[in-house]
Amino acid sequence: MTLVAPTDLHADVELDARGLNCPLPLLKAKQALNALASEQVLLVRATDAGSWRDFQRFSELSGHKLLHADTLDDEFHYWLRKS
Repeated sequence: MTLVAPTDLHADVELDARGLNCPLPLLKAKQALNALASEQVLLVRATDAGSWRDFQRFSELSGHKLLHADTLDDEFHYWLRKS
């Protein structure tokens, strides 16, 4: 999924959720987003394969925009803009 080119992305905050199993990557991301100001960007790094589906669905339901999602080896990276 690519909505914004990764080179154009800047994360205001990065969250390392690697090694955490579902639902912890999403729960930690929700907490991090709550601490951000509107329009700030959160980068989440996760290793849980289920997070791919979870973050896409979360962005649809929450109103936060999933700017970009990609995988690198066994890692999943998500850039979310707080609404």
